[in-house]
Amino acid sequence: MKFYTEPEKQLPVLIETEVLVVGGGPSGIAAALSAAREGADTVLMERFGCFGGMMTTAGVESIAWWRHENTVESGGLAKEIEDTAKAMGATNPEPQSISQAINAEQFKIVADQMLEDAGVKRILHITAVGVIKEGNHLTGIITESKSGRQVILAKVVIDCTGDADIAALAGAPFVQPDKDSVMSVTTVFSCSNVNKARFLADIELTKPKYGDWGADEENKNWSYEVHESCKEMFSPYLGKVFAKGKKAGLVPKEVTLGGSWSTVTEFGDANYMNVVSIPKVDCTDVFDLTRAEIDGRKQAVYAIETLRQFQPGFENATLKNFGMTVGTRESRHIVGRTQLTEQDICHQGRHADSIGIFPEFIDGNGQLKLPLQPHYFQIPYGAMVPQEVENLLVCGRAIDADRFAYATIRNMGCCIVTGEGAGVAAAVAIKDNQLVSSVNIQKVQASLESNGVKVF
Repeated sequence: MKFYTEPEKQLPVLIETEVLVVGGGPSGIAAALSAAREGADTVLMERFGCFGGMMTTAGVESIAWWRHENTVESGGLAKEIEDTAKAMGATNPEPQSISQAINAEQFKIVADQMLEDAGVKRILHITAVGVIKEGNHLTGIITESKSGRQVILAKVVIDCTGDADIAALAGAPFVQPDKDSVMSVTTVFSCSNVNKARFLADIELTKPKYGDWGADEENKNWSYEVHESCKEMFSPYLGKVFAKGKKAGLVPKEVTLGGSWSTVTEFGDANYMNVVSIPKVDCTDVFDLTRAEIDGRKQAVYAIETLRQFQPGFENATLKNFGMTVGTRESRHIVGRTQLTEQDICHQGRHADSIGIFPEFIDGNGQLKLPLQPHYFQIPYGAMVPQEVENLLVCGRAIDADRFAYATIRNMGCCIVTGEGAGVAAAVAIKDNQLVSSVNIQKVQASLESNGVKVF
């Protein structure tokens, strides 16, 4: 590998703040909202032109598709974000649960409004490319944008990049599964000109269920162990239609298609078509991401043509849009003070430093179980505190979790819980002139509970 030595130069300070949140996805929105509401001067920066992360940039509608009658949740911002989107007309009933599916385009406006109301300073079209440290204390980040190479200084940085980018740049220890074992990435797309009545009539006739996941040997997409409690439950799953497409030569042999649909509007738009999965992608490798984007669009074309020929209701369907970016699932995990494990997820793990709870829901790495019973685990603050670096918290899917637990904590609802906890912790630490690693966790928990969060 060749190297180039970048010349030293003075960089202008773009802004100074108390709390800097890097990444405007679900965890980042929650972290920024909670920090600002606690009175901290807060900046939220995002590399794309909108906030929402996988919801808006990848087009993932289903924020809580696992919710059923007995599901116990954290409340707080996780519910407020969904309820606010509904109140602003940005949702539709989610087809397999008692949750709301959030419209990807409309949520951009919802996020803008919520952040503005909280007094969060927002910067879009900006990327973190380096960090500033004094010893092991993180004091700011280096950014690149159309405005050039600049610096943002902060008392606390919250890494909500999803890939633990800031933690990695700061030298915090992390683990990263090799790309042969990480969860696939997804090219989400939507279709127009779908005959909703005809499509839903076929769904009523064929009755797809969770037990169908990965059960089609002709077009095997997943190898899934579905828990007995939900095997016979309805799932908006499309699998058999793609087996027909492969048999007819519409889908290349090396391509596997299969997954779910979400909402279908009265105008004939089928949103969040989650049927394309690209395996073996390193989400921190620009060449792998490029390959995934291009291959994903090719596979979406195969999927749409197959649906046109074999799925009732899709006879005249056309491509409406792709997500702005490929939907990523897994890359770096920090090494924190506490690791969430399979024992926590499956046996209602309890932690004295809990910042919120999440239901016993498993989706990923070959497992599926819905939270049909009122079982939940507590999320420890220590899972967000990286080792060897101070003034930094890490939220969302990059917190410390083993391979099994990762299938749960990666979900957007859980990411929001971690973001809210981190934002409150950052604000409390600043008020008390403490490091976030030694913040008074009882004060954090009291603030969270006053905000309607179920902490224990």
